[in-house]
Amino acid sequence: MTIEEAIETALEFEKKVHAQYEAEAKNASDATAKKIFATLAQEEQGHVAYLESRLAEWQKDGRLSPERLRTVLPSAARIRAGVGRLRARAGKQAGSHDAELSSLYRALAAEDETSAFYLKMVRELPAEGQSLFSRFLEIEDGHAAIVQAEIDNVKHMGFWFELKEFDLELG
Repeated sequence: MTIEEAIETALEFEKKVHAQYEAEAKNASDATAKKIFATLAQEEQGHVAYLESRLAEWQKDGRLSPERLRTVLPSAARIRAGVGRLRARAGKQAGSHDAELSSLYRALAAEDETSAFYLKMVRELPAEGQSLFSRFLEIEDGHAAIVQAEIDNVKHMGFWFELKEFDLELG
C-alpha cells in the first residue's frame, strides 16, 4: 500500500468511527456514556481534518511535514494505569444497561479494528508513513482504553478511574 492509499483508507476508518460516535452520543441514555461518545466524536472529526490536510500535502508536494496530531485525551499509558487501578478495586457487578453496553462494545470493536489498521501501516510503510500512523496508533489505543473504562462504569463497578461513584453501604 502506498502512503496516499494508506491516508485514504485511514480517512475511511476515521469517518466511519466519527459517524458511529455521533450516533451513539445521540442515542445514549447514560450521561457519562453520552459525554464520552461526544468527546470521541469530536476527537475523530479532528483526525479526519488532520488526515485530509496530510493527504492534500502529500498530493501537492509528495511529502509529509512533521505536523503533530493533537488529542484532548490523556496519554494511553495514563488511561491504562487508571483502568488498571479501576479493575483492581472493582467488584464484578453486572448492570442492566444492555443498550449502553452494546454501544460501547461496538465502539471498542471499531477502535480495535482501526488500531489494527494503524499497526499494520506502522509495520509496512516507509519511515514517513510510519511516523504519521504511529501517533494515530497511540491515540486510538487511548480511545480503546477510555471505552473500556466506560464499559466498566456502565456495569456499575463503583469507580471511574480512582473516583468512587457510589457506596453500596450508603445506598
